[in-house]
Amino acid sequence: MAKKTLVLVFHPGLNTQSHVNKTLADAAAELDNVTVRDEYALYPDGKIDVAAEQAAIEAADRIVFQFPLWWFSSPALLKTWEDEVLQHGWAYGSEGHAFEGKEFQVAVSTGSPEANYQPDGANKFVIDQVLVPFQGTANYISATWVKPFVTFGAFGITDEALAEAAKNYQALLAK
Repeated sequence: MAKKTLVLVFHPGLNTQSHVNKTLADAAAELDNVTVRDEYALYPDGKIDVAAEQAAIEAADRIVFQFPLWWFSSPALLKTWEDEVLQHGWAYGSEGHAFEGKEFQVAVSTGSPEANYQPDGANKFVIDQVLVPFQGTANYISATWVKPFVTFGAFGITDEALAEAAKNYQALLAK
């Protein structure tokens, strides 16, 4: 049986500026076991409904943060979301067990190609190194870290490559 999956999309221009994340979010939303939440559409003022976000987490078996990689990090609302939603006593601490038994993953897009994410590439780091803070968060909240889903080269991706990425994303989420 497929895991009940919650995809939290963090892109401030999902419907107007994002070709890759919009395509991936739409592909994910086609699956019966997946709920997609466009966090910037839900919280355009940055004021997060913590209770609603926590309830969505509690109803899922797998949580995916989907976002474009910006300056080797995430869009600002994702950091705000973490600061507000991942509360002591709920997500971590002696009484915080909300993520135990749940999978945690990121689905990230990069503007530059995979060749840039190599020790000898322009960015000097492989993508797993860049995403260590998210893996650290998963560890801290006692979630099971799952290998990231990465779509490299968003600035120059072909329609064919994006269609293939969307198909692969669906296959991953359908499990």
